[in-house]
Amino acid sequence: MYEALPVATVRTQVTVPLRFPDGYATTARVFSFDGLVDGREHLAFGLGDWAGSLRRHAAGGVAPLVRPHSECLTGDVFGSQRCDCGPQLREAVERIAEAGGFLLYLRQEGRGIGLYPKLDAYALQDAGLDTYEANVALGHGEDERDYRAAAQMLAVLEVEQIALFSNNPEKAEQLGRLGVTVTEVVPTGVFLSPANADYLAAKANRAAARTVDAPSLT
Repeated sequence: MYEALPVATVRTQVTVPLRFPDGYATTARVFSFDGLVDGREHLAFGLGDWAGSLRRHAAGGVAPLVRPHSECLTGDVFGSQRCDCGPQLREAVERIAEAGGFLLYLRQEGRGIGLYPKLDAYALQDAGLDTYEANVALGHGEDERDYRAAAQMLAVLEVEQIALFSNNPEKAEQLGRLGVTVTEVVPTGVFLSPANADYLAAKANRAAARTVDAPSLT
């Protein structure tokens, strides 16, 4: 049984040229929305032949490539290497532009805890906690991200099935419960640097623990 969500609507759509610091450039159709459950200003970027990807899928082709990407001001905008968010965003835009699909830019900084608390968590990480332990020490969940608005956005755009561009199994699980069919999971690259090695190790360890703790489907 899927979780029922209110119907959202497109507020505005506009074409925006994009350019990244390495010189890569493309054009996106950017959608804003009314009626999203959390009231935040999330955006959908239609990249490449996104309309054609919907037509091809309706005719029996592959599902459009979609990445739900959570906002990271420090990584996406300022190039912080404490995480891998900026490189993942850059990779996603190019890969989706090639395949045709959507990037959902979700305003849930710091795995949903907000920008200031994320910086507080950085201070705790400098004192020895990992990225998940720091969130918990601040009174938050390890990961408070919520993909209900993402499901609403996809419904408005008439995207019922997706090829999910992500390494995070929780995105597929949440979207599945919300009525979005994930036909395949396409892994992102691994963007390792000396500054983010501990961060990536913590993510890998958490993913491994979730796999061990998951109930058997056999």
